Amino acid sequence: MLGIVVTEFLYRSFPDLPEGRLAKLRAAVVNAHSLAGVARSLDLGSEILLGKGEVATGGSDKSSILADSLEAVLGAVLISSGRDAADRLVHHLFDPLVLDAAVLGAGLDWKTSLQELSAELELGVPVYRVTESGPDHEKRFEAAAVIGARAFGTGSGTSKKQAEQGAAKSAFAALSDVAAARSESALSGDSA
Repeated sequence: MLGIVVTEFLYRSFPDLPEGRLAKLRAAVVNAHSLAGVARSLDLGSEILLGKGEVATGGSDKSSILADSLEAVLGAVLISSGRDAADRLVHHLFDPLVLDAAVLGAGLDWKTSLQELSAELELGVPVYRVTESGPDHEKRFEAAAVIGARAFGTGSGTSKKQAEQGAAKSAFAALSDVAAARSESALSGDSA
């Protein structure tokens, strides 16, 4: 239901965007990370009944538990109050994320954006060096975005994907500066 409501909102709000861009916007909003973020903003974790083991390992703030719990809440609203009430709740909670995603542009998927920018600058394909630490229930990942022989950015997170996205975001910012400097240099060279 969440996907349908968000897709419909995107289509009505941005009718001129190409289908691929709409799909990226939808993916930026309808995912476990976004669901967990919304759940955190509602302090949903404090309302979830968990077993002793989950409580001991911080289960009330685990993204997977929060995302699943928010989906359950949305489903409960749909079943108990109907589609209109569920749609209103989804719009209230997720429309700001949709609008933010539309403004972010490159930030929808930093890895894709970095790959596109790296290709534009003819630097090669980014690769990610990932290390992990901590016990299984509290893994931390560190990633470095490497293009050629140079590391351009680092990131960390509780998943490999999160760490790689952080590294790509950092590298994208660094390469954007390189691209801007090249453009500026080319412009000043043209006018000389």
